Amino acid sequence: MTAKQHRILFICMGNICRSPTAEAVARTRFADHKLDAVLDSAGTIAYHAGEEPDRRARQAGEKRGYSFANIHARQVSSDDFVHFDLLLAMDRRNLGDLMSRCPERHKHKVKLLMDFATQSLVDEVPDPYYGGAKGFEEVLDLVEAAVDGLIKTLAKSPE
Repeated sequence: MTAKQHRILFICMGNICRSPTAEAVARTRFADHKLDAVLDSAGTIAYHAGEEPDRRARQAGEKRGYSFANIHARQVSSDDFVHFDLLLAMDRRNLGDLMSRCPERHKHKVKLLMDFATQSLVDEVPDPYYGGAKGFEEVLDLVEAAVDGLIKTLAKSPE
């Protein structure tokens, strides 16, 4: 019996800071746990479509050993609601945007990423774009906790 392939999309507004960070962290952590997954990220808006992740996000993540190779911003598409098993928003605003676009039959797939960070008192990943380097470190801390919780949750779920 082969393990289930997980299909997970991480979503923020512009897809240049938080969601590519989540994708990069998840790529590494899923590989470390030998989990088969299709991991991607997208934004609720198309403003940065085609751009690489924010330089500050890359610098912070690369210091912790994460790769942002082949990650480019794109907007969430209608097909994403069908293709992915989980669509994980970074905050309530993006969650609301997704829920308003999501067909009723797929709404159960749309959640907040921080729902999986069971030891955290924070329920959203804050947008670090207009802040300093400390904000990108905070994003990494929160995303790492949430991705670890996500992996534990997926490990418990039936194949």
